[in-house]
Amino acid sequence: MTDSFLLTRFRSKTGISIHQLEQTIKLFEEGATIPFIARYRKEKTGGLSDENLLELKKLLKEIEDFNNRKRFIINVLQAKGVYDLLKEKIEEATSLNELEDFYLPFKEKRKNRAQTARDAGLEPLAQTLIHDDRNAKQIAEKYITSIFSDTEKALQGARDIIAELISENHQVRKTFRQCFEQKSFIISKIIKSKAEEAVKYKDYFDYKEKINSCAAHRLLAILRGEKEKLLRITVKPDTNLLLNLLFETIKSEGFYLNTQVKTAAEDACNRLLVPSMENETIGHYRQKAEIESARLFAVVLKQLLLAPPLGQKNILAIDPGFKSGCKIVCLDKNGSLLHNETIYPHPPQSQQKIASHKITTLVSQYKIDAIAIGDGTAGRETAFFLQRLRFNHKIQIFVVNEDGASVYSASAEGRKEFPEYDVTVRGAVSIGRRLMDPLAELIKIDPRSLGIGQYQHEIDETMLNNVLDQTIEHCVNTVGVNLETASEKLLTYVSGIGEVMAKKIIAARTNSGIRSRQELKKIKGMGNVTYEMCAGFIRITGENPLDKSAVHPENYTLVEHIAADIDTTITGLIGNDSLIQKIDLSKYVTDEVGLPTLKDIIAELSKPGRDVRGIIKVFEFNTEIKSINDLQPDMVLPGVIANITNFGAFVDIGIKKDGLVHISEISDEFISDISTAVRLNQQVMVKVLSADNNTGRIQFSMKGIKQP
Repeated sequence: MTDSFLLTRFRSKTGISIHQLEQTIKLFEEGATIPFIARYRKEKTGGLSDENLLELKKLLKEIEDFNNRKRFIINVLQAKGVYDLLKEKIEEATSLNELEDFYLPFKEKRKNRAQTARDAGLEPLAQTLIHDDRNAKQIAEKYITSIFSDTEKALQGARDIIAELISENHQVRKTFRQCFEQKSFIISKIIKSKAEEAVKYKDYFDYKEKINSCAAHRLLAILRGEKEKLLRITVKPDTNLLLNLLFETIKSEGFYLNTQVKTAAEDACNRLLVPSMENETIGHYRQKAEIESARLFAVVLKQLLLAPPLGQKNILAIDPGFKSGCKIVCLDKNGSLLHNETIYPHPPQSQQKIASHKITTLVSQYKIDAIAIGDGTAGRETAFFLQRLRFNHKIQIFVVNEDGASVYSASAEGRKEFPEYDVTVRGAVSIGRRLMDPLAELIKIDPRSLGIGQYQHEIDETMLNNVLDQTIEHCVNTVGVNLETASEKLLTYVSGIGEVMAKKIIAARTNSGIRSRQELKKIKGMGNVTYEMCAGFIRITGENPLDKSAVHPENYTLVEHIAADIDTTITGLIGNDSLIQKIDLSKYVTDEVGLPTLKDIIAELSKPGRDVRGIIKVFEFNTEIKSINDLQPDMVLPGVIANITNFGAFVDIGIKKDGLVHISEISDEFISDISTAVRLNQQVMVKVLSADNNTGRIQFSMKGIKQP
């Protein structure tokens, strides 16, 4: 894991030059953010994507951690006076494991059997036995002490020393590590007294699989079962294989395979090496499983956050319910709450006539463009009710995923936005706003509460938080932020802006208004670097039309120059394809601005303010399917991908329970990465394979079905 090894591997994968790599690292050192570098410094990086830059940043951190640990170990070994003996090996170490293996014999240890034997002076006896155990008992008589009071105890003490020497031997550990990682089986058994309690783990009551082929979701499930003390697991290769491998390795390391050494080696294997390598192997594959699960969670979260918005429309939003009624809110195009009340169109009240009149009146009064209905309890019934109403103008009706709305409504963020309203009003507002702009609304909610992903509670919390924050940051900066409507929470994810600066921007917007990007510089604390990082991602409607585009202010003069060269103004150039086609980009290439940036500028001028998220589509379920009881094998139904896991996709067909399309039923072709085959909120057609009313399990297939 030397610097050159990791960075060469990165260069090989991405195809960038040494010069571009050096410039990218320099940008990081100068405090540039990943969104800024990816969007506005393509010439310097060779066009590295956000994902590439994130990978590079992780590699640089890995290198830093490795070098810090190496320096610590060198200092300790120098203090002990043994560094010169290990200097060459330490310098050639390419991984943390290898580095730690060289250091292991010199680490401070708690009192153990081997140390007790050393303290009693048995080290010479152990060294003798390593090479020759003839007359072992006779030799051992010289080492009898009050602690090791006979020859057998002295020999045992010497074997304890030999066992530790074997277990700390670098080559032994390297060989065992490779064997454990490549040939270990994970075996899980039910703890018999917990069989009834552990029924959800029944697939793993008597389970065995090569750990290097164990899918992330299976491994995390097994480990969770062990954590809950319902399963007992072991992870190791065949015992005979390990012993033969150990004997072969220690022989090559200068140990003679006599009786005493073999006995010590067996003890080292069972007592020291196997537990150590088992823990290390579980940790290794747990981390891989967590990384894969976090990656898929991030992919699905990205798809959720980048779902097409309806845009700035007047919205009537409904948080549906039966007995407690349906909470209604009316929102203006900026998401501000104008009105709220409750209707009772469903049993037990069944006040449909009153509810119908109220809805049609509100639609007319507040010039409603669309209705958003939460998809929870009574959601389907409320949608049917609304679809039968007649309005005085065209109204689009959307069923909106309401996962997390209740979490937001009870959160500090919800209370801060609507301190005078109760949780039901806040929940309805969240439903309406997420139709208007999913990204702006959903970032207020912990991603773990959004009904996506799987086993996220089994993933290292720090790692998952980092992955999710990076995903949100990517999405926010990909879309850009409308300063007029942006919440404080949304602004915190803009490149270069944190919580403190977000508060200052909101305060400036409230007090005096911000009419241009240039005025951002007047905000206290908005230094040149922060402004450079954030300006291109903030959209402001004002005098300069470029302020609401993704063109960075550093290139405004260039755009003015381009416009002047073809006898027009910036306003005349924006959106004018005939003029844009006359531009010869090669005339404007400089050392600082290359074709990648110029092409981005032209794309932005062609379609100013274009939302990368696309256009939302109205979707209708099969109205004849109201519950699982209506499902029959071979039915083909419309649905929407509601969640994606490593083993399959869950599809919402408009009833309370989602059905599973196993990864093997998505396509006739083999799928190794499910995120390449389906996406969240994708409209699909599925065929019913089975529907069990007792368990609530529904199985679908997409094979051989023409998709929309």
